[in-house]
Amino acid sequence: MPLVALIFFSVSGGAYGIEELFSTSGPGMAILLIVVTPLIYSVPHALVVAELGTAIPVEGGYYHWVKRGLGKFWGFQQGLLQWICSFVDMAVYPVLFTSYLQSLVGAVAPGKHVLFRMGHLQFDLNWFICLAVIVVFTLLNLLGAGWVGESSVVFAVVCLLPMLILSGIGIAHLVGDGINPVASMTAEAGQSTWNAFGAGLFIVMWNYCGWDSVSNVAGEMENPRRHLPKALAISVVLIMVAYLLPTIASLATGADGDAGWRNWEAGSFSAVAEQLAGPWLQITVTVGGMFAAVAMFSALLASNSRLPLVLAQDGYFPAWVAKESPRYRVPIASVVGSSVIYAVFCLSSFTNLVIFDVFLTNIGILLEVAALIALRFKEPELDRPYRIPGGWWSIGGIVVSLLAVCAWAAWQQYVESGTQAVTYGIVVVAVSFLLYVPLARRARGRQPGYGAVPAQAPGGTAADLSESSSYPS
Repeated sequence: MPLVALIFFSVSGGAYGIEELFSTSGPGMAILLIVVTPLIYSVPHALVVAELGTAIPVEGGYYHWVKRGLGKFWGFQQGLLQWICSFVDMAVYPVLFTSYLQSLVGAVAPGKHVLFRMGHLQFDLNWFICLAVIVVFTLLNLLGAGWVGESSVVFAVVCLLPMLILSGIGIAHLVGDGINPVASMTAEAGQSTWNAFGAGLFIVMWNYCGWDSVSNVAGEMENPRRHLPKALAISVVLIMVAYLLPTIASLATGADGDAGWRNWEAGSFSAVAEQLAGPWLQITVTVGGMFAAVAMFSALLASNSRLPLVLAQDGYFPAWVAKESPRYRVPIASVVGSSVIYAVFCLSSFTNLVIFDVFLTNIGILLEVAALIALRFKEPELDRPYRIPGGWWSIGGIVVSLLAVCAWAAWQQYVESGTQAVTYGIVVVAVSFLLYVPLARRARGRQPGYGAVPAQAPGGTAADLSESSSYPS
């Protein structure tokens, strides 16, 4: 269950934040996308993660997959680019926490109480609350991935219970009032089905990505070869149901009005809850959203902080970055250093940088697919406890599906942000390419075993993440 909870928060965190899908594409198309997207995006990526994660279950997961399959250069790009991508990704969750808190306590709104300024940067009460969230969950991460997994189970209950109550009340309204939740297929009468599908796919795919994140803590699981495929399968179903039930139930509010689906945006489930059951459910759902935000930050910090660790182990970063605490086997400098960067990126001046996120995330997914194919040729005898069924036909389908979805997302990003998104992405990739030469030379000078893949996690009989050797006795 801790492993399932970690995957759940690395990918989703529940239906909080998916509301905009309905106002963009319409209820019928939105529900179709929630069901279809796992088939064309989540399941293909999860299958790749299941095969590579059980064949090479080591700390730093997808960094080592790509390095072993495609070579040191592409491994470095995978590790560095995904870590850079996390700068803006991770800053979203503390900000999301304060946005939910703001609906209960207006004083924490951005810019309401500015404490001091440094040039163009503004340090207000909102930012200090973000900082407090980061500090608390950095301390939790310093206790090890086992603690993060256990706490994620508790957070999952807190996040899902309000949505379960909302689902029950909303479905009762749908049945009692005879409401057809999918009476409208698209958002507007003149919107084409293709336009509704394309615009919605760009939104919903980011609510279904992140399946590879848990691989970065595979070195702290005692038996990832046995449990990772099961946990991924359970998580796919759990996340889809967690999206479907609350959204269908919330359509009981109708199309118009403050809580109507035509006006939904991130955080609108609070207004839906108030209309369906009153202030008590509104507060309950809002608190659930706050816990979802911090739980996603905690789970993803456990994953992303392992990237500087493995880059340091291979000599690209200073050796002290790879130093682990003796009791919990946690990379202290890597966790704390990543958190400091995330705190800086919580400042509003940097929020526009999120536009290169889609570009870097897609690069990472496609590099993993390429590594899967390369390893099938280079190491056909590699022990694969889980092997994607269907042979090369299945792999071909995975390639076509993920390429198509990633290409469409890149196009939609261009349509929304123009050349700025492309420019930011190219600049980041170019800097990463240029950094490889001096850092690789430095690594060769420091590491006699430069480029080696570390030993796999032990394959004992322990059950799950909560029983890892990093979990305190």
